Amino acid sequence: MTRHPVVLIAEELSPATVDALGPDVDVRHVDGSDRAALLPALADADAVLVRSATRVDREAIAAGPRLKVVARAGVGLDNVDIPAATEAGVLVANAPVSNVTSAAELTVGLLLAVARNIPQADAALKNGAWQRSRWSGVELSGKVLGVVGLGRIGGLVARRMAAFGMDVVAYDPYVTAAHAAATGVRLLPLDELLARCDFLTVHLPRTPETTGLIGFDALSKVKQTVRIVNAARGGIVDENELYAALKEGRVAGAALDVYASEPCTDSPLFALDNVVVTPHLGASTAEAQEKAGVAAARSVRLALAGEHVPDAVNVRGGPVPEPVRPWLPLTERLGRVFTRAAGGVPVQLEVLLRGEIAEAAPGVLELAALKGVLDGTAAGAVSHVNAPLVARERGLTSRLSTSRDAVGHRSALTLRGVLSDGRVLTVTGTLAGIRLQERLVEALGHDLDLPLRGDLCFLRYPHRPGAIGLIGGEFAAEGVDITAMQAATDAGRTALAGLCVDTPVPASALGRAAAAVDADLTWHVPTAD
Repeated sequence: MTRHPVVLIAEELSPATVDALGPDVDVRHVDGSDRAALLPALADADAVLVRSATRVDREAIAAGPRLKVVARAGVGLDNVDIPAATEAGVLVANAPVSNVTSAAELTVGLLLAVARNIPQADAALKNGAWQRSRWSGVELSGKVLGVVGLGRIGGLVARRMAAFGMDVVAYDPYVTAAHAAATGVRLLPLDELLARCDFLTVHLPRTPETTGLIGFDALSKVKQTVRIVNAARGGIVDENELYAALKEGRVAGAALDVYASEPCTDSPLFALDNVVVTPHLGASTAEAQEKAGVAAARSVRLALAGEHVPDAVNVRGGPVPEPVRPWLPLTERLGRVFTRAAGGVPVQLEVLLRGEIAEAAPGVLELAALKGVLDGTAAGAVSHVNAPLVARERGLTSRLSTSRDAVGHRSALTLRGVLSDGRVLTVTGTLAGIRLQERLVEALGHDLDLPLRGDLCFLRYPHRPGAIGLIGGEFAAEGVDITAMQAATDAGRTALAGLCVDTPVPASALGRAAAAVDADLTWHVPTAD
């Protein structure tokens, strides 16, 4: 019976998440917050789906020897040890766009709440106090909104608040003026933004550079009437400095959905009447949770199928255009052909894209080449995730280059490797016909046209008449049926024969054929490689 991949769901996710995983997986459930239950459950898992309560650290990753992917049904990955996962070749993916609308809408709600004191007035009235004058607020229309971080969420907030008649300015060193203008926003230096804005909202990831960004220095530059909203990540706004500024009247109000340490149920900020707080509700909508679960499930399916995962956070190369996808398995296969021919890993590898494929110049093909070259030569599994790390450990450097000349093909991909003894070897492949069949069109300087399927065998020998018959005879004597075969001869009268067979090739068959034609080099690329 064929074993279905085991997908471990470690937290409560929407039913749509399970549906999105499809029927060809074995779905199991565990309480990810229960360490004693989680670790043994990981032993058989090929994938694990988590939210924020499950800690996938080095110990957890080591407990899952079959693990290929950790998918977070959400954006933040503070609970996943990404370096440890990368070392183990485990792909980590999140759902980066699942909560953008929900987070932007909550920010709008907090801006309105802090401007009009809505929660305070609600609480007072429910306690029997009719206090219209005490909870008087300010309008948003005509005010300056400073947006720090003009990414997906910041951009949505900017567009929504422009509809309120606000003058929106932004600070983001990674955004161009053209992009900001298309969003209807003017970019300003941070100090100028702080001095001008009436409302300030942050939309940044928490990094060493952004932690405490809105601290003492920043709060000393704002208007006394400013109101600050943080629904991004706790710690970007220094809560101690914010409390002091609010108490001293240097800031008029604040609204927080996130905190430096969570869960947070006790803070001096909670005692202030001009502070609105919520318990990290940015992604807490039915729609966001469903989008996050479905996106995570989609990443799991792609990873288990060996396909590129657009939402992977520890795989370089970026999105893969649809025309490039068929080149990924071809490139890996060429890498395995190269290493078998070379008898080891090169010290330098050039991935040369020629013809139409060169126009895309997808970096993921460099990853695929590294994975193919390193497969079977490393102590552990090699994947797109850890191939660069394994390459560095093996002393292998790589680069991607392009050429418009495809040497007789619309597109071609050549792997050119320099070995430790200075020898230079090349192998070239292409996708042929409307079915995009994988073909080997060059190896070690010999032109070929051989399908890249099944078991592949190669022999290099002094050219002589009848050699092909001798090779075929020796394979037939061992009961091996050759489905495709081609030989090419170079100017030096050295021949290279390539054979494609649909069944595993015994070493004795290749050895007998090599002896029959005095081959000085043979190599075999099994289907399982």
